[in-house]
Amino acid sequence: MTLTKQVDNENLTEKINFECETGNYHTFCPISCVAWLYQKIEDSFFLVIGTKTCGYFLQNALGVMIFAEPRYAMAELEEGDISAQLSDYEELKRLCLQIKRDRNPSVIFWIGTCTTEIIKMDLEGIAPKLEAEISLPIVVARANGLDYAFTQGEDTVLAALAQRSNPKQAENVAEEMNLFEENTESHYTKHPPLILFGSIPDPVVNQLTLELKKQGIRVSGWLPSKRYTELPVIKEGNYVCGVNPYLSRTATTLMRRRKCKLIGAPFPIGPDGTRAWLEKICTVFGIKPSGLQQREEEIWKKLKYYVSLINEKSVFFMGDNLLEISLARFLIKSGMIVFEIGIPYMDKRYQGAELQLLQKTCKEKNIPIPIIVEKPDNYNQVDRIRDMKPDLVITGMAHANPLEARGINTKWSVEFTFAQIHGFTNAIEVLELVTRPLRRNQKLEKIGSQRYTDRR
Repeated sequence: MTLTKQVDNENLTEKINFECETGNYHTFCPISCVAWLYQKIEDSFFLVIGTKTCGYFLQNALGVMIFAEPRYAMAELEEGDISAQLSDYEELKRLCLQIKRDRNPSVIFWIGTCTTEIIKMDLEGIAPKLEAEISLPIVVARANGLDYAFTQGEDTVLAALAQRSNPKQAENVAEEMNLFEENTESHYTKHPPLILFGSIPDPVVNQLTLELKKQGIRVSGWLPSKRYTELPVIKEGNYVCGVNPYLSRTATTLMRRRKCKLIGAPFPIGPDGTRAWLEKICTVFGIKPSGLQQREEEIWKKLKYYVSLINEKSVFFMGDNLLEISLARFLIKSGMIVFEIGIPYMDKRYQGAELQLLQKTCKEKNIPIPIIVEKPDNYNQVDRIRDMKPDLVITGMAHANPLEARGINTKWSVEFTFAQIHGFTNAIEVLELVTRPLRRNQKLEKIGSQRYTDRR
């Protein structure tokens, strides 16, 4: 049984069809968010509270090197913890004191797993008391697979981080900002503070910040920052804008708890998305964007080779990392045919601008809007893939090998999560990943035909 919903748009007549199938998440585990967050927040330590299964997952899925000691660890729950024979407070206190002594981080993140949900461990109640006792900030984030999809682990962490405030830090940063404005006032247009949120690599942060600077817009801070002690000052009335489509909880927290104003823009993935993201921010601040059309055209010229490889090729998204809408929109713009967009969770308010851009792109290409299936049934999807025979399936790791065994080209969706795909210059990384299986098959066909010719 499927539930079909339709969303109207004032300017675009065709409707987007939404379906919801199983109501369950079929995604990578969200506790894997520590893999990129501990590298992004350099003075942090992540403590994942779960069972040995969670520990095995982190060790195997994230590929921890034996020569490198990462800044995250497992607090493995044993029978005494689950049966309430041991004190949760005392056990967590012991572990946090050990972390403070050995690592001396500026903040400890407690990442809750499925087990902590099932046994109703009161992490939010324990954290403030323990934080006061050991004089070290403790941020609690739920990243269990029962309630959240793969990349929503980052969303819960950033939402918890958005509620943190340091008055002394605010005063120091305010003084620095005043000095900064005096020295660089000529480069920027006067506008309200803008804070961007989303964990992306530092080179991409610099690229997007520079693109905004070219338009006269100064970024007041990023959430998260490189260090916990450098978190941006978030005040009522500040403007915020996300760079990833899976951060709806963070956006809601910033609006409701911190009273910020959200800029609803498409996400900066692909030349078209990056241009639309920049133009929307400029529009909100009353700034006329300059040079963005030429910039987008230059990038498309550089992508010409990759676009020629995928033009009129078909792709099927099974759904995993919540980047599916943005990636599908970019690939449609590049000439691909998208049969279906599977997505674990769809927030139509937060991704509203992205959905409108998808409609606009399909209208420009004169093609029907692909169906969006929320919480898809993988068994039904495999049947549809067998019938449609797409040239490429973007899927989670669980289904990649079985599909490859049936002669279907696949690409792991997790690779798009870890790759640098935001901004103008990184658009090539998306097409590099998408075309890799197709280029590999072309090489294999050439090698096979060459061997056949040599034998003759």
